[in-house]
Order: sequence, then C-alpha cells, then structure tokens
Amino acid sequence: MTHSPLRRLAAVTLLAGSLSPAIAQAEPGGCLKYGAVGAVGGHLAHHGVAGAAGGCAVGMWKRHQYRKSVRQKAQAYDQEHQGVPVDATRP
Repeated sequence: MTHSPLRRLAAVTLLAGSLSPAIAQAEPGGCLKYGAVGAVGGHLAHHGVAGAAGGCAVGMWKRHQYRKSVRQKAQAYDQEHQGVPVDATRP
C-alpha cells in the first residue's frame, strides 16, 4: 500500500498540530500555515515542494512584520506613559 505525498503532508501537519503547546498566542502567518497553502497551490501546478518552501518563507516574513509592529506599538505606549506607576490605574 503506497501513500501519496499529499496524504503524508496531511499526516505530518496533524501530528505537528497535536504536539504544539495547548496554550498558544494567536499570531498571523507562520511556516506551517502558509507552507500548507503553498504546498496545495504548488501541488496544483505540479511544484508542491517549491510551493511549500515559498509559502513557508512568506509566512515567516508575515510573522516577522507582525511582531515588529507589536514591538513598535509597545514602545510608543511606553513612551506615552513614562513615569506613570503601574498601580496608578487601580482604585
């Protein structure tokens, strides 16, 4: 009994998802998500591995951009609230 590459990809994706931490921070992008989409798109063009690699690269770039914007927003917030005690907002 032979297994198709698409079936193997689905099995690996499910296994990786089940081994990931139960509590995860939701972030856009990522290699698995975009890699899977790229693999499907590449499969339709008979270039599944190239599509997966390209999708993974795009996902990593998207996540980098998201984390960069979060860092910038946090720095802007910190600059606006300098000198304000942390417990000042509590009654």
